[in-house]
Amino acid sequence: MIAIRPLKPGGPDILSAETFASPVPGTDEILVTTEAIGVNYIDVYHRIGFYPQPSPIPLGQEGAGVIAQVGAGVTSLRVGERVAWYGVPGSYATQVVVPAAKAVPVPEVIGPRLAAAVLLQGLTAHYLATSTFPLRPGHTALIHAAGGGVGLLLVQLAKRAGARVLATTSTAAKAALIRSLGADEVIFYDGFPTEAKRITGGRGVDVVYDSVGATTFDGSLDSLAPRGLLALYGQSSGGVGAVDPLLLATKGSLFLTRPALKDYTQTRTELRTRTDDLFARIQAQELSVRIDRTLPLAQAADAHRALESRATSGKILLIP
Repeated sequence: MIAIRPLKPGGPDILSAETFASPVPGTDEILVTTEAIGVNYIDVYHRIGFYPQPSPIPLGQEGAGVIAQVGAGVTSLRVGERVAWYGVPGSYATQVVVPAAKAVPVPEVIGPRLAAAVLLQGLTAHYLATSTFPLRPGHTALIHAAGGGVGLLLVQLAKRAGARVLATTSTAAKAALIRSLGADEVIFYDGFPTEAKRITGGRGVDVVYDSVGATTFDGSLDSLAPRGLLALYGQSSGGVGAVDPLLLATKGSLFLTRPALKDYTQTRTELRTRTDDLFARIQAQELSVRIDRTLPLAQAADAHRALESRATSGKILLIP
């Protein structure tokens, strides 16, 4: 198989396609021939060593493709069936061994590229909007990085739930796209807490969904209404560091959580429930999935450069 697995952390230039022995599925596993691979910011963290990985680094977490072989004990999936997955290290490859429990069937109308584009980011947006802080009419949400893959989906899910949506972004082009998907207000990062308070008549927002981290954390807390919730689900600008819990009290008895997708898909039933809901919303045209660009697998370095430069609005896919 062809895969991208650098020996040690580094910049995008370390990403090159190499030949490896084809993997063999074990008990309760399947071997999938990949058709599309999702690129996510966590791949950057793994590449640079922010989250230490074994060597060679098994880059990639998400993809979609056709089952080529099933291991012993697999009865719910069959050879020739199209599936998608997330949370499987080493997905930057033409063949991937996937635990059967992590593989979800892909409806024909969805297809491999859309499935690979929506699974990880879509599930993240789904649990944030429906479980971490279940949005409903009357709520006001502030969504950071709203022009990114998760942000664009989260804006749509928040509006479908009836919430008022304030969204931050860095460019006018992204602002226009975010507005087209339903955001009530789009603001730039400079002075966003002041704007959030002004727009809400001084009250603040009920929830901030923050994937940026270091550069937005303090402002996110300042944007909240009393007893509001900050859901810090990413840190593209760097880690936040230590937080004195007393700070939450002084700013209005606030809540702070650092959620992770794995804890919101703990069982296969929960994974399928969320995935089926996402696919149903897409089929009903209630959720638009934006694919920013597709690149050959061998051009993974270019994908990482684009992601790190914030030059994308939506998903990047690698195509074997």
